[in-house]
Amino acid sequence: MKNLFRLTALLSALGTALPLHAMPYATPDTWGGDLSSRARLTGDWGGARDDMAKKGVVLDLDLYWMPQGIISGGKDEESGSWGNAIATLNVDTQKAGFWPGGFFKVQTVTSFGDNIMRDTGAMVPANLSWMLPTPTDTDTGLQEFTYTQFLSQHFGVFLGKINSIAPTNVLHGDYTTGFLNTSVNMPLALAMVPLSAYGAGALYLPSHDVTLAAMVLDPNGTIMNDDLGDAFDDGVMALVSADLKIKPGGLPGHQNLTLAWSNKDRTSLIQDPANVARLLLNSHYPLLGNPGPVLIEIFDKLGLPATAAPLNQESETWAAVYSFEQFVWQPAGDPKRGIGMFFSAGVSDGKANPIKYSYSLGLVGKGVVPGRPRDDFGIGWARTEFSDDFLPHLRTALDLGLDHEDAVELYYNAAVTPWLNVSPSLQIISPALNKALDANGNFQNLDTTYIAGVRVGIRF
Repeated sequence: MKNLFRLTALLSALGTALPLHAMPYATPDTWGGDLSSRARLTGDWGGARDDMAKKGVVLDLDLYWMPQGIISGGKDEESGSWGNAIATLNVDTQKAGFWPGGFFKVQTVTSFGDNIMRDTGAMVPANLSWMLPTPTDTDTGLQEFTYTQFLSQHFGVFLGKINSIAPTNVLHGDYTTGFLNTSVNMPLALAMVPLSAYGAGALYLPSHDVTLAAMVLDPNGTIMNDDLGDAFDDGVMALVSADLKIKPGGLPGHQNLTLAWSNKDRTSLIQDPANVARLLLNSHYPLLGNPGPVLIEIFDKLGLPATAAPLNQESETWAAVYSFEQFVWQPAGDPKRGIGMFFSAGVSDGKANPIKYSYSLGLVGKGVVPGRPRDDFGIGWARTEFSDDFLPHLRTALDLGLDHEDAVELYYNAAVTPWLNVSPSLQIISPALNKALDANGNFQNLDTTYIAGVRVGIRF
């Protein structure tokens, strides 16, 4: 057991290669305490929660309410009040009295309220949670159901329904406590990777500083699709990753290279102009939250008929992303606090994937505000560059833009108690589209979009 926790410590110290799933779950000595100090709002459930944790069972319910409003720019100056409820069950098989090294994790996500995704004018969702569990409606879906088995302190395997957007970093990537914008959180060159899908993978740690990982996913997977019988009918999405931990000047950091490849037949971006409507209706880009409807309404405005000619296909797609996180200052003796920076750069084939290049850069402070040891803050920037083959005819005929989209986000995450966080944020987005249709069906120019909001997180 000691070796297993050592492995977990190595993986979680500062980033990992691919998303961690069922893992040893750290618990406090007690879930109890007074209202201002307990880890969860509902406490220890009369001691039952502490007893469950000792037997390897941890049940969490987290609620995130995220009202946001467009204060300038966009298609409409609208506001919305969106939220996610996330239920998570972790089971440690050894603590439960069974075999060592086994860990189960089950997670569901429920959405409620309404959002402003179609009002921002942006191609990339300004809030990652707007796509969970589906970008089209409020619903409940199974985001993760995984089993992990560690065979030694150097090697582990996992399988099940995998949450591919599970946070893997310390400084960014977790929309529940940090940045909200999808492009700041995720390398969008990986736009073809499903948010959640059946699959399997392995982790290998040849040394303390190196983590190698690989996994295969069903390329058609979604949070709402639980039918195992359909998995891998159209091929695979394979990901491999290498992560290197570094400590320049004694400050922790890590560098990562991730490669993705899929052999699923996908609709090519290179089409006859009359096939554009069918391209948008048939293609799905998970990390873009299905932008088709926004572009389809422009196509319909032109009154162009769709041809019955077969759509051009691509037999494979690939992407590569390099990233790093690095603390640049930390107080002596406290590895969980400090100021750090992150960066990512990604590239794809640009033939099936509408995103050719993606970049992100940011600065994050953790526990450095005097008197506020659990507060975080950050400023991040991201650029999403679209493939030249993505709707070239409409871009030329209508001066639509679609060259690149920039987003800047600032947030402050205030830990009111261990179970309550309040996080105001501001986003400034220069949309990829130069124009869009207004409520009356007329073209309007799109200006820089300013979005203000707050996230309230409660851990029950």
